[in-house]
Amino acid sequence: MSARPLLRVAIAGLGRLGQRHARNLAQRVPGVRLVAACSPVAEERDWAKSALGVEELHADYRDLLARSDVDAVFLVTPTSLHPQQIVDALQADKHVFCEKPLALDLGECRRVEAEAAKHPKLKVMIGYGRRFDPSYSDAYAKVKSGLIGTPFLVRSQNLDMNDPSGFFVRFAPTSGGIFLDCTVHDIDLARWFLGSPRPIRVFAAGTVAIHEGLREFGDVDNGVATCEFEGGKLACFYASRTMAHGHETSTEVFGTTGRLAIGANPRLNRVDISDAYGVRNECTPTFYERFEEAFLRETMEFVEAIVEDRAPALTLHDASEATRIGLALRESLSARQTVEL
Repeated sequence: MSARPLLRVAIAGLGRLGQRHARNLAQRVPGVRLVAACSPVAEERDWAKSALGVEELHADYRDLLARSDVDAVFLVTPTSLHPQQIVDALQADKHVFCEKPLALDLGECRRVEAEAAKHPKLKVMIGYGRRFDPSYSDAYAKVKSGLIGTPFLVRSQNLDMNDPSGFFVRFAPTSGGIFLDCTVHDIDLARWFLGSPRPIRVFAAGTVAIHEGLREFGDVDNGVATCEFEGGKLACFYASRTMAHGHETSTEVFGTTGRLAIGANPRLNRVDISDAYGVRNECTPTFYERFEEAFLRETMEFVEAIVEDRAPALTLHDASEATRIGLALRESLSARQTVEL
């Protein structure tokens, strides 16, 4: 029996997260060959060659798409570029994996959905990787089995360790704000656990606790929000960029006969420290340590969807809805009032 041909993949974007994806594609995902990489930054191209042995390097995304030896493209680029880059890849007959969020504008989300509909054989998947984390996957299976009855409330938070270097302030002009950059993950989880109900209205508020430079861009470093869905279902969100202890992602799902909690203690490992300060554990420093396996599993899901010629587990509509709710939260934060969807 002959071996299955390797899926030939290229990556565009080799920043801190792009390098993680590139390592997975080059070294950890079976059935894949990383054949090319693209970045406008020369140092990042040099890294791809020296660290991963990628020989075909491009500064221009159009040159990458022109390659006939590329089956699929991974996009780990600024969000403002996502919609057009996805459209261009589809028109170049490439499957596309793109990091979240899909876009910073709902019209752009719809444009991508419309283009994807013209290419039914090509797979497009947006990187909402928490769905592929083993603990979140297990919790979802338990909800689907009826373990906690009918779910009606999700409370979820995404808390990042404070970065005194001011990275998020520099990122603020293109990030879309704290709710589109951070809370979209929690929005996607809430929709997933609650059965993808239609959102009705949202309200958001926030504060600048440390990073004063965010005020210039109408952003905050701590934000809270609520979302009301049809059928009386609810979600509560908290996002922060100022935690002292490390990265913390945690979610609670409340049902009519029980509750599930995921990640209540952001443990780095299973070591407990008992000393003069008490009994404690070290915490995950960044989101990647917490979700390293999820990043790998979501990549494998995308590859398997291509090979098996089936729809990815996470749809473009899911990604558009997360953006739609995130945009409404940003509007509510700015207007200081409830926003109807």
